Amino acid sequence: MIVAMQDQATEAHIQSVIERMVELGFNVHRTTGATQVILAGVGNPAQFDVTEFQVMGGVQDAYRISSPYKLAGRSFRPEGTKITFRNGTVVGGEEVVVMAGPCSVESKEQILLSAQQVAAAGGKFLRGGAYKPRSSPYSFQGMGIPGLEIMREAADKTNLLVISEVMEISQIEPMLPYVDVFQVGARNMQNFNLLRELGHVRKPVLLKRGIAATIEEVLLSAEYILAGGNYDLMLCERGIRTFETYTRNTMDVSAIPVLKKLTHLPVFGDPSHGVGKREFVPALALASVAAGADGLLMEMHPNPDKAMSDGAQSLFPDQLTQLVNQMKALAPIVGRNVGGK
Repeated sequence: MIVAMQDQATEAHIQSVIERMVELGFNVHRTTGATQVILAGVGNPAQFDVTEFQVMGGVQDAYRISSPYKLAGRSFRPEGTKITFRNGTVVGGEEVVVMAGPCSVESKEQILLSAQQVAAAGGKFLRGGAYKPRSSPYSFQGMGIPGLEIMREAADKTNLLVISEVMEISQIEPMLPYVDVFQVGARNMQNFNLLRELGHVRKPVLLKRGIAATIEEVLLSAEYILAGGNYDLMLCERGIRTFETYTRNTMDVSAIPVLKKLTHLPVFGDPSHGVGKREFVPALALASVAAGADGLLMEMHPNPDKAMSDGAQSLFPDQLTQLVNQMKALAPIVGRNVGGK
């Protein structure tokens, strides 16, 4: 159930509604929008009459939620979620935010050079994998905490934020000092124990769509994180597995506007994994911007031909710069900007 309070509702009005919802067995999530407070009741209470809430003091409207995702639905935050970071970057606003960097942390020199190149191109986040979920157990698995230390140092020197993938619950606490965003990869989209723990962390999370996940399944996975009280959540379309074999995945650009309609959460596109071939990444990145993406997560390596992982889909530094310039030209057409005003 959603209860939308009136603009002039007092704190006493709000607390009265919350107390009644709790009495009925709801777990209440409160969010404050631009002009009003929204109360979302989640759970399986006994029968209740929604009209009881519609006539309570300070209530503008109250209605049942028919969708299975209660907190991820746009009705919980009709104006949309904005996430503000310590360097002033805002995700979910007018700016299309660029997150870029290599697939894997390989060395201190490689990451510092990558950070400098990402910052010079106009990116706001340095991405890189310290823990790498690989299909083969013999592939490079990442540097772990030493890799995160390298990323943090390089990002601080270039005024960038850090996003890196978390693979299991035991990695959350050690990663906290080093990352600004926890990335949940496609393989872990339905790792519900991990999602539940990330719901208790007060640090933003970017949740990638699974390789065969429906949009509803993505939103239900998001619900696990939101239900824990962590509302700083972003979703990411990174391509799904279909019958097509020419590209690594099939980039479902249509998922971006659909998610923007269904949820209040910021939505990113990952064209690097979406197609898996460097030559097609710029086209899919621009398509994502046109479709309404709030940001892009892309792989860029100082020397992709010698990358330890995903070199074939990683942009060269000059390609990233050129692409961001193209995005700057496109974004105003859809009411956005790149790099801030």
